[in-house]
Amino acid sequence: MITHFKARILASAVLMLVILHPGAGRARTPVASTSAQVVPAMTQMEHISIQASGKGPAIFLIPGLSSPRAVWDGVAPELAKTHRVYLVQVNGFAGDDPRGNLKPGMLDGIVEDLNAFITKEKIGSAPMVGHSMGGLVALMMAKAHSGDVSRALIVDSLPYVGLIFNPNATVAAMEPQAKMIRDQMAAAYGKPVNEANAERTANGLALKPESRAKVKAWILAADSRVSGQALYEDLTTDLRPDLATIRTPLTILYPWSDTGIPKVRADALYQGVYKAAPSVSYVDIGDAAHFVMLDQPEAFMTALKGFADAR
Repeated sequence: MITHFKARILASAVLMLVILHPGAGRARTPVASTSAQVVPAMTQMEHISIQASGKGPAIFLIPGLSSPRAVWDGVAPELAKTHRVYLVQVNGFAGDDPRGNLKPGMLDGIVEDLNAFITKEKIGSAPMVGHSMGGLVALMMAKAHSGDVSRALIVDSLPYVGLIFNPNATVAAMEPQAKMIRDQMAAAYGKPVNEANAERTANGLALKPESRAKVKAWILAADSRVSGQALYEDLTTDLRPDLATIRTPLTILYPWSDTGIPKVRADALYQGVYKAAPSVSYVDIGDAAHFVMLDQPEAFMTALKGFADAR
């Protein structure tokens, strides 16, 4: 049971899901990533783009809601010394063209784009790392295309995000609210940005000032129509019934802090939700919030390297 989480998690749910998204519609400069090589290999697809760097065994890094591939800038260069790193970016999350992400089926589209890329490049089975919504995508990949995913590192993500609103949440109960949020975020497109909202949101998602500044910039750069559609699909996708059938080894990495969710409660939440998975392990990182890779880069890099190098 996770009912004892309800008060604290519900209080932060709006921030965590970026429901107070500023709804920017102004002309944007795409968010640049410094993590790849000077002339990286880039593949543009309908729902995502994929940037590749480094040599060695393949590994995929998938960012979360409203986040660009730049979220991995602190770890990708080091990882690329020993791996072929594929940095995924959801179209529309970094000021680029949303392409196919303004219509239903966005998450399924991301999954199928990834499968098509892996098949075309003859990559075979590779480890995947997903943060937040990217963690849900990694789980969806393990369910739909298990041969593509050798193992998955799920970073601060739940098999059903509706649990942060209500421990008894169901898709049917959440769908009307999810639709309202999606429509409100879509309607905000093209209107003046609200930087104060973006700053409050960022402050709830990261602990360090420098981490918060990056998150704020990413929120402001994202297309609110894409973020709204992604959030709607996130809130209406429940993989809890599928966990027992996902044979892909899962590593669940989650943050905790004395000012946010304490360790004992974080342990109970994540380990309780994922216990149905046949092959699952856990890594917790303290003094961190949702963007754990920004708040605790050294600890996160250690965990990521351990995951990437596992055999």
